[in-house]
Amino acid sequence: MRAGSTAVIHHEEDVMGTIVTFDVRLSDSANTPAVDERMHSAISDLHHIDTLLSTWNPDSPISRLRRGELASEEVPRELRDVLDTCRALREVSWGWFDPWALPGGVDPTGYVKGWAAQRACHLVMGDGVERVIVNAAGDVAVGHAPTDQAAVRIGIVNPFDRQLVAFVVDVERALATSGTYERGEHIISPATGAAASAVASASVSGPDLGWADALATALCAGGRDALGAVDDLDGYAALVIDHDGSVYMTPGFPLSTADAT
Repeated sequence: MRAGSTAVIHHEEDVMGTIVTFDVRLSDSANTPAVDERMHSAISDLHHIDTLLSTWNPDSPISRLRRGELASEEVPRELRDVLDTCRALREVSWGWFDPWALPGGVDPTGYVKGWAAQRACHLVMGDGVERVIVNAAGDVAVGHAPTDQAAVRIGIVNPFDRQLVAFVVDVERALATSGTYERGEHIISPATGAAASAVASASVSGPDLGWADALATALCAGGRDALGAVDDLDGYAALVIDHDGSVYMTPGFPLSTADAT
């Protein structure tokens, strides 16, 4: 961990197959060693989640569940809780987010990265911290002290030119974006079982990054047909960029007054 001249701790961690970054703004009275300890706890938790839920690790509980070597009641409690949440998300997303419709068995990956980053954000927040920003490959969780509730300005990448920003968003708690411009076609449509993204990019803002992450995945699978599912949820809003460049959003999506460049 390192603190800069503006009393910000920045850290990058290679975990869950990506880089997770922490930017922590300290208060004037911060006890830096105590904040560092919470940072270490958050990082350890990310690695713990990876051991439980990595589908790339053949010995992880999720991999063993997928192969039928463990029954659902035999997996660790955290994995059961994740699957329970995924069932709720499958319902509220009108079935467009469905980890049970993926090849090879249940795969909650579309929820886990955002959920893990949100947990890390909560673990770092506390005395001496004014703001935490946890960025997991573009999915961002923000934590605020009661004295600092200002939104964080975040750019949504132009899916047709990754060197450009398509929109700027004022994020209060969480923003997740999913699309094909980083990893190619990787979204599996529950309707067809094939890898096919209905839109070029989908972004969801809201109070919880795990839910936002899953809903952005749902929008990539369902496209404009899934926008109503997000609109039905209190506190969540969405923006999608279609393959032809058309833009659609639900009411309340927090576009910034700043110009995209």
